[in-house]
Amino acid sequence: MKARKLAIVGATGAVGQEMLKVLEKRDFPYDELVLLASARSAGKKITFRGKEYTVQELTENAFEGIDLALFSAGGSITKKFAPAAVKAGTIVVDNSSAYRMDPEVPLIVPEINPEDAKKHKGILANPNCSTIIMLMAVYPIYKLYGVRRLVVSTYQAASGAGAAAMQELEDQAKAMLAGDQPPTEAFPFPLAFNVFSHNSSLYPENGYNQEEVKMVKESHKILGSSNLKISPTCIRVGTFRAHAESIHLELEKEGDLDEIRKALSSFPGVQLKDDTEKNHFPMPLEVSGQDDVYVGRLRWDLDDSEHKNLQLFCVGDQLLKGAALNAVQIAEIL
Repeated sequence: MKARKLAIVGATGAVGQEMLKVLEKRDFPYDELVLLASARSAGKKITFRGKEYTVQELTENAFEGIDLALFSAGGSITKKFAPAAVKAGTIVVDNSSAYRMDPEVPLIVPEINPEDAKKHKGILANPNCSTIIMLMAVYPIYKLYGVRRLVVSTYQAASGAGAAAMQELEDQAKAMLAGDQPPTEAFPFPLAFNVFSHNSSLYPENGYNQEEVKMVKESHKILGSSNLKISPTCIRVGTFRAHAESIHLELEKEGDLDEIRKALSSFPGVQLKDDTEKNHFPMPLEVSGQDDVYVGRLRWDLDDSEHKNLQLFCVGDQLLKGAALNAVQIAEIL
């Protein structure tokens, strides 16, 4: 479809700004663009493709005549305004967690389950950034050999909490280097020069946090199977953008590293960076601003003679493949 009229909801936020860059880079087709945000941001000027746009206030009546809306304004905003958009005839691609687990809403990683996008009833959901990055690295291997169990530890950047969190990380680093007390508003603890458990709420009954549970439930929905056992630990680290993940896979069949490298190298949206000679593997500084998910450190468990227990490390830009790029790719499927 060509969106005669395209809207970006949350246009002034970190992901909204990345969406605009992705739309321009990929030459996404549309005739008219509308930028929507909160009343606080309404009136701001944004220049896009050489044209100046005035940000309009997001209201329930703002979707008249809009064919497609890319939402990135938080779950509560989506819950309030997405139904009004659908009622007005707008197709919604949402970046929040609001509808991800709704059985009526497709949850899409375009390289993995693009066919599910056709089943939408007005709303399509973008998975959590950590889920997308993990599955992009795992899916080519999953298709080759099957995976019984997946253990993942994430190293998540400030970008996952938005532009204010990224600014806070910078302010904290400056303050700490100057010997001053670091400001803590976006996060409960200082993130600069620090590592702490992901700041989403904990489920007291099992000790897992919301981010970890999202990775399990969303993966099962995207893969169309709940047979894969997933054990996640999600951690915040003092990097600006691009999430890293250390992954252990227990394969169903004996694997071959050359075959795995070939599958990863040929999978759309994945880059293999596995230079053991130079000890050069994926890292956030190099992957920030890149569309693809980078995978490396491929190796078997030390005592694994059957070649069924694989270790790997991956990094993906949370604002791009983890959010804005994936949303635009979903729109492209439509």
